[in-house]
Amino acid sequence: MHHQILAPVVNSLVLSALVAAVPLILLLVLLGVVRMRSHWAALISLVCGLVVAIPIFRLPPVPAFSGALEGAAFGLFPIVWIIVNAIWLNRLITRSGHLDTVRRTFLLLSRDYRVQGLVVAFCFGSLLESMAGFGAPIAVVAAILLALGFSPIRAATVALFADAAGTAFGSVGNPIFALSKATGLPTGPLGEMVGRQALIVALFVPFALLLVLDGKRGLRQLWPVALATGLGFSIGQFAAANYVTFQLADLIGALLSAAAVAVLLRLWSPREILPPPNEKADEAPDEQRHWLPSFAPYGVLIVLLALVSLKNPVSDWLQTLTIQFRWPGAGAIGANGKALALPLFQLNLLTATGTVLLVTGLLTLAIQRIRARDAVREYGAGLVQVYSAAFTVLLVMALAYLMNYSGQANTIGTLLAHTGIAFALLSPVLGWLGVAATGSDTSANALFGAVQVAAAKQLHLSPYLTAAANSEAGALGKLISPQNLAIAAAAVGLSGEEGQLVRRTFLWSLGFLAGFCVLIFLMAYGPLAWLVVV
Repeated sequence: MHHQILAPVVNSLVLSALVAAVPLILLLVLLGVVRMRSHWAALISLVCGLVVAIPIFRLPPVPAFSGALEGAAFGLFPIVWIIVNAIWLNRLITRSGHLDTVRRTFLLLSRDYRVQGLVVAFCFGSLLESMAGFGAPIAVVAAILLALGFSPIRAATVALFADAAGTAFGSVGNPIFALSKATGLPTGPLGEMVGRQALIVALFVPFALLLVLDGKRGLRQLWPVALATGLGFSIGQFAAANYVTFQLADLIGALLSAAAVAVLLRLWSPREILPPPNEKADEAPDEQRHWLPSFAPYGVLIVLLALVSLKNPVSDWLQTLTIQFRWPGAGAIGANGKALALPLFQLNLLTATGTVLLVTGLLTLAIQRIRARDAVREYGAGLVQVYSAAFTVLLVMALAYLMNYSGQANTIGTLLAHTGIAFALLSPVLGWLGVAATGSDTSANALFGAVQVAAAKQLHLSPYLTAAANSEAGALGKLISPQNLAIAAAAVGLSGEEGQLVRRTFLWSLGFLAGFCVLIFLMAYGPLAWLVVV
């Protein structure tokens, strides 16, 4: 059993932490500066991690390679399993033509293109984020806004902004699962803590969207719509994460947000209504009977997730079928003398969110009358669509596990803990940088989750606070992630013009991050401490 060494480099904590961070720094540079494709950057960083872990942090080769393989296995199941089936379900709904009905239903709320932009980007985008994530909502929303008559640069910018609200709960809670595995903390309290932080963040995003859509005039004329949008989403997200199940946070938040806007617009209307350039885009579906099958997959998903997530006889029975085993060859004793919980591997095939998505997709075939041959073809196309992102997730998870087993993450966290109370201000920066570099909140949680927890324990802070801050701050990094910028640019025909988007989003992203850092500090040491899960 490997015993972790806190300061293996000339007994210096500072030098040891700097060496431990080399694989992460390399990953950030390869992605953000060199602009290397994410899976190649992750592979090179993993090799670098092995070079640091084995000879310097003295992790024996067997647990090093076995631990990395365990991380890749967790990346495959449940993370990639969720991604593949979520993408497949979204492709099925799109192929059937019902996605357009869902979109036009949202557009019935108002003929004002600014309201339509808010509803499509924020509400519908969050609905897609709840299922797909990994940049898919950005592409769909940007394309819809372009069809509505938005300029390409504005459509791409609005799509990037809107995706920031739901990222921490995207892909049916995928980032929370990765955060739980990387930190050893249970998913329930982590989801609750993220929901409490997101409650405040999501409230401000619609106001920023209005400024992007129409400047000060839009904010002055439509601030009640922004308030209703933000309040509906925040309350729905908070309630789902704390009292239902965090996997449904984005879905319930999106639906409640759209409902809040619908109620407001029945009671109030803006002085000036700016119609969409494309008048046909806001037409109602021709037949009312199309509405039910269009929204049915989302309803089925909610019911099935509740069935396997909430306490009931069915979920209790399904949990008894979970397979647990110790991962062979992996294990370590931390610098505190306690064994790491990482080697315990779980296979909950029947209750996994990816399986729920698969079953929902199969039921969607009957509901929306999709041929089995077309469904198989869409599944194959979905695999092609996500293979690069999936490979990146496997490699990043392998690196995360390697750094956790070797003690590199603990060394970095211990050094950060020496910043004292300033760490509460600095902790969100790690998550922001992680998503800015990788484009994935899941990957950022895998990389920095253990670091956040190690530092929090050193400072006697709630580990849930800093771990959740890593995830929620990562959502703000979506605005400047090269991967997401490329997706948005490609969706509106601006490939190669990502620099224009960066100039529009970078300062906003920094501003959001600064405000969020202050929020976490107030939760750690100020008047908002009562919101913290302990």
